[in-house]
Amino acid sequence: MTATIPGTIGSAIDIPELPDRARMYRECGDRLRNLMRDRGIAALVLLGNGNVVYATGVSWPLLDAGLSHVERPVAVVLVDDPHPHVFMPLREGSNSHLEVPADHVHPPLYLEFDEGVERLERALADLVPAGGAVAVDELTGAMRRAQARLFPAGPPSDAAQVVGPAKLVKTPDQVSCIRKACRITEEAAAEVQRSLAPGVRQVDLSAAFVRRAFELGATANMLEAIWQVMPTTRVSGNVWTTTGDLALPLLTTERELLDGDVLWTDVSITYQGYCSDFGRTWVVGDRVTDRQHAQFERWREILDAVLAVTKAGATCGDLARAAIAANGGTKPWLPHFYLGHGIGTNAAEMPMIGTDLGAEFDDNFVFPAGMMLVLEPVVWEDGTGGYRSEEIVVITDDGYQSITDYPYAPYGRN
Repeated sequence: MTATIPGTIGSAIDIPELPDRARMYRECGDRLRNLMRDRGIAALVLLGNGNVVYATGVSWPLLDAGLSHVERPVAVVLVDDPHPHVFMPLREGSNSHLEVPADHVHPPLYLEFDEGVERLERALADLVPAGGAVAVDELTGAMRRAQARLFPAGPPSDAAQVVGPAKLVKTPDQVSCIRKACRITEEAAAEVQRSLAPGVRQVDLSAAFVRRAFELGATANMLEAIWQVMPTTRVSGNVWTTTGDLALPLLTTERELLDGDVLWTDVSITYQGYCSDFGRTWVVGDRVTDRQHAQFERWREILDAVLAVTKAGATCGDLARAAIAANGGTKPWLPHFYLGHGIGTNAAEMPMIGTDLGAEFDDNFVFPAGMMLVLEPVVWEDGTGGYRSEEIVVITDDGYQSITDYPYAPYGRN
């Protein structure tokens, strides 16, 4: 018998089976503009793909891969306009016309180049009232060179002061998108797990996952899929880190799996622009030793301890301390990683729990109801390959609601 997956603890959120895109678009836009008014910002210029998705509803097919590619949308959000302006290539694949009016959709801006910045300069001059304050989330080199012309009212502020708080609390439709993305991911992952066998290559797992995910309705493959074969000892990993700890994640290769290999998985796709995040520990051959079972049990105890304090009003520090106490006084996560993080239009959003932002940050970040968290503690001992899994929850007024629905096989309570 496998361990039960956490369900709803406390008040539940009514999550629609499928999202209402029009309602989600309106509610996200209203939240952005209200925060802009509060901070005296006349316009947001958004380049980050996750931010553009949030502001415009564009289901962008590149997303994370687009961060290093000039073919990406740009959004200009005006405080007094109910619709954002979006400048984009690949219109036929975006699905954006469902909500953004045609007169607000424009040809692409290639802001890595001076010509694209000149076009943005003209657009902002037409759209932003004279003297209006502007906030941006990214500045390309070409934008920095032209900053005085682009922003005549003065240097732009950081759009994170608006976008971050707006994205923090999810609407039921956003939760529905993330849950659907998770269901797609889990069904595709199940097919991959069934295919595990000696001789199968890591890249074969990626091919099977991506094919099945898109068959099931994925919008984009958010991350390069990770099927990392974990070393049995730190010194046998042949990859060194500055912390002296395990290296994670490592790129997928053509390495052939061996019987008994322990895999740490980490994959993410998007549905309607919203991300899944999936992590489990698998064993090639499904033979789990008593010591490995014990590691899973300890991981489960850590997760249960964290979930016991997870609710609106709790802080990142509360969760970190609960995890450390359940792990005998040491952090159950890797030094360069975190105990947990938010999720939305990016696979990892604020807050990040247990990072080098420090204890003061963790203790001052208070969870609101409607925030979503991915919890991913790690248990490691030399000789076992370790254990890591990810669980996604929605914070409620008096607890949490889990949207993760994948078993822990071959680990679990017997």
